[in-house]
Amino acid sequence: MNVFWQDLRYGLRMLWKKPVFTLIAILTLALGIGANTAIFSVVNSILLRPLPYHEPERLVLINHDYPQIKLKASVSAFGYRHYRDNAKAFEHIAALRNNSYNLTGGGEPERVNAVNVTANFFPLLGAKAAQGRVFLQDEEQDGRNRVVVLSEAFWRRRFGARADVLNQPLTLNGENYTVIGIMPPAFKFGNEIGFSTDLWLPLTFPPDILTSNNLTNEFLFVLARLKNGTSFQQAQAEMDGLADGLRTQYMQGATRQNWGLTIQAFNELIVGDIRTPLWILLGAVSLVLLIACANVANLLLARATERHKEIAIRTALGAGRGRVVRQLLTESVLLAVCGGLLGLGLAAWGVGLLAKLEQLKVPRMQEIGLDARVLLFTLGVSLLTGVIFGLVPAWQTTRADLHETLKEGGRQGASLARGWLRSGFVVIETALALILLVGAGLLLRSFWHLQQVSPGFDPQNLLTMNLSLPDYRYREPQQRAAFYQQALEQMRALPGVVSAGATAILPLSGNNSSGSFRIEGRQVAQNESPPHGDRWAVTAGYFETMKIPLIRGRFFEARDVADAPAVTTPGVAAPASAAPSVAIIDEELAHKYWPNEDPLGKRITFEGTRDNPKWREIVGLVGHVKHRSLEGESRVQYYLPHPQRPQAGMYLAIRTAGKPTDLTAAVRGVIAGLDRDLPVFRVNTMEQYVADSMTLRRFTMTLLGIFAVLALVLATVGLYGVLSYSVTQRSHEIGIRMALGARAGDVLQLVVRQGMLLAGAGIGIGLLGAFALTRVMKTLLFGVGAADPLTYLVIAGVLAAVALLACWLPARRATKVDPMIALRYE
Repeated sequence: MNVFWQDLRYGLRMLWKKPVFTLIAILTLALGIGANTAIFSVVNSILLRPLPYHEPERLVLINHDYPQIKLKASVSAFGYRHYRDNAKAFEHIAALRNNSYNLTGGGEPERVNAVNVTANFFPLLGAKAAQGRVFLQDEEQDGRNRVVVLSEAFWRRRFGARADVLNQPLTLNGENYTVIGIMPPAFKFGNEIGFSTDLWLPLTFPPDILTSNNLTNEFLFVLARLKNGTSFQQAQAEMDGLADGLRTQYMQGATRQNWGLTIQAFNELIVGDIRTPLWILLGAVSLVLLIACANVANLLLARATERHKEIAIRTALGAGRGRVVRQLLTESVLLAVCGGLLGLGLAAWGVGLLAKLEQLKVPRMQEIGLDARVLLFTLGVSLLTGVIFGLVPAWQTTRADLHETLKEGGRQGASLARGWLRSGFVVIETALALILLVGAGLLLRSFWHLQQVSPGFDPQNLLTMNLSLPDYRYREPQQRAAFYQQALEQMRALPGVVSAGATAILPLSGNNSSGSFRIEGRQVAQNESPPHGDRWAVTAGYFETMKIPLIRGRFFEARDVADAPAVTTPGVAAPASAAPSVAIIDEELAHKYWPNEDPLGKRITFEGTRDNPKWREIVGLVGHVKHRSLEGESRVQYYLPHPQRPQAGMYLAIRTAGKPTDLTAAVRGVIAGLDRDLPVFRVNTMEQYVADSMTLRRFTMTLLGIFAVLALVLATVGLYGVLSYSVTQRSHEIGIRMALGARAGDVLQLVVRQGMLLAGAGIGIGLLGAFALTRVMKTLLFGVGAADPLTYLVIAGVLAAVALLACWLPARRATKVDPMIALRYE
């Protein structure tokens, strides 16, 4: 320990004597270590830290699976009861359903996010109420289910954390519920999958929905806990057996052949889309740290030139090689630890910025922070970094010939070896920087291509908001249709409103609704699935407001009401079974099922029974909308007129002549005038929805771009430093050359050629490395390949240009060497 403290004190003195060198080294390391710590804190919180539930590794989801149409669906009420009563691989199986309610009384009406759950939901997660209690088994029954459990955040926000809330009434959708419990602050179920939960209510099932006829009426999120010692494979095998039994007993036709059950780890659902981008970012930031290490190693090699006599004298006085290496490593570790401390501060600042990005739709983002694991990671990285960048310079410094070093001119051999090392570090830095720049360039091109994708509508000047009519006041379908018709008429009369419409599901909002349908006159083979597509109810004026183009036929009109007569193609008589119902389809559906025919006048259905279908006549053909995302395949789409399929919850879309948000208050006033207890929520512009749909891609591209630019700066500084040091070391040689007649251009060419040879070697190695490593980014690319030649050529050209600038600056200084001064100095 005495020797250690001696090394430590001596190292501090040596670093203090060279404050500029010390500051540059610490700042360089702080950038590398800070970036690594920030990204690791994100990886730790999202991928590594266990979910805040009892033994979360045993939590799984049960899904209905339709592989032929690539659909993983929720579970029906009949299915849930069947699995709960028959599956032996699970301790608990609970059902839940995301919902929302209109909260009235005691202030402004508010739309609150809720989850309806079965009574075993809380025991399954190992969760208990902080105050009061959770649900009892008999509270799953109608008449006893008017109880509610609050989240801690909602309790504080709505009730000011009052202690007398328990057993108090809460009015939800016009019905009174009793508050029976408040959950602890750490229980935030739903946040992991992007659903902020305010309260929980019991889940009840009407008797008719529990029949086998509703096996594929899928609307439940089913969560299960594996029994201790039961593997995923064993549980999946048991679920396959249950699926076989259900298919045999209750199913027929294509559904029987193409339906199954799958289980999925709950954590996998949460991190599935973000896992690859985060590991790529962590790998990228590790390359930045390696570049920082190479830079500091070059600084240490340059500093070693000044200390070669000191090391030689210590060796001559009896210090062994190991003793000297240990002293030099102590100094490098000191630099790394100081860089780590500063980097930790930078990481805390960066993590704080990330946590405030509410628009960043990343799971568990609110949990990101610096915990003990992150601190240990920073310490470990700092120590390892100190050894990595300090070992080679320390070892090289102690290899110098003692007798030659102590002579007046004995430096050439050591300097030459160190020159090769410094050049090698520059080549490595350049190669790593190019790899990062190529990765960032590919993501940038992908993002540009994605922005060029037409969503199928015009998002500019569109204000949107969500309403949900409570059943107690709008129980009849006619009441719902009349409310939205009246609301839209009043909104269209507002100054600045161009048009208005409404839809049950808004494009790119994250909500979806799909189902199978039948085409009149076509039979589905036993081994084939029926046609499947996305469907929504929309009002008259919706297509015009969204500027979804009409290809043929007509849009929905005021005549498309529930009791309208059947509309037929001119000259073709309607079948006797025709119902007064119409539909509009998109061009993708028409191309797939009527590739060489006019679909207008054809009929489809998803309602009624096989023997008594409720046909809908196709009256219009519209453009395809990128509804789920701007990238990837989309399902075919068909639309229903809202009066013929009245929905309680609808999104309003208002096209404005000016800034959309300027009309928010006026539109709210229209709703309040119709029903003052009806909350307006999810107020947003359509442009924001489009931007939000690209958030994850923008997040990955931005961070990788920052790391790439940082790598470029560090590599450029490293190249400049090597050449600048070389010019200083070769001032005598340059002086002789100029004295013998060399022109300034010759000297400039000499130095630039030396630097560009290093940069060229780095670019060549980097291109090969990028070609190999960017393969892991395939899933993040859109409209561009991992080996895109344009990206590689442009990035290589940019890096070469920056390297040329880094070479030109010291080369220009070299041309100003005065031969007389250089020779006199030597």
